[in-house]
Amino acid sequence: MDRSPEPSGSAAPLLIACALGIEKLALRTGDRSGARGPVTVLRSGMGPHSAERAVLEALGEEPLRDAAVVASGFCAGLAPGMHPGDLVVAEETRHADGSTICTDTELLVKAVTRAVPGHRVHTGPLTGSDHVVRGHERAELHAGGAIAVDMESAATLRSALSAGPRPVAAVRVVVDAPEHELVRIGTVRGGISAFRVLRAVLPAFFEWHRSLLLPRR
Repeated sequence: MDRSPEPSGSAAPLLIACALGIEKLALRTGDRSGARGPVTVLRSGMGPHSAERAVLEALGEEPLRDAAVVASGFCAGLAPGMHPGDLVVAEETRHADGSTICTDTELLVKAVTRAVPGHRVHTGPLTGSDHVVRGHERAELHAGGAIAVDMESAATLRSALSAGPRPVAAVRVVVDAPEHELVRIGTVRGGISAFRVLRAVLPAFFEWHRSLLLPRR
């Protein structure tokens, strides 16, 4: 686990969890001017078990006990017509024991669209897996209603809520899609840089987080 806090503020904290070093680099070097309160970027390591362990450890310590949590990074798209560089804003994350509903998805979609204009934003269920999904398994997951899959988001959000009630969300950048199979993380077809898209979407997380701090009518 690799946790890097940003300068603190007086508002509620935000924890952004990812698995890979390249994801963390993107999320740490984006525009942070819109942040309100302390922001921690957590690199959990790959896979659901690593995500669960890292998130529970982070939320078990001050000042993150009441933090809102965003799971982010890269994912595999499941729907035909998806392209590398597209964004996925989860309405729910699915795991073997059920699903986790995400907080204020509609607002987050609008924030993501403003942050990364010109990139398609997909909404729907984001399913979890403990391995890389290929071929017929990808088609089966899509037939079940999921639009994308990754190995950490579902475990991250489920673990976050098991540590106490809090806002949760998942936003992922597609690097692998049915018609655009990924060769390696550093080569994204069509000349799209998933790293740059992930870096550019960071302000949307802060906008979503700020909205949670406003009084509700």
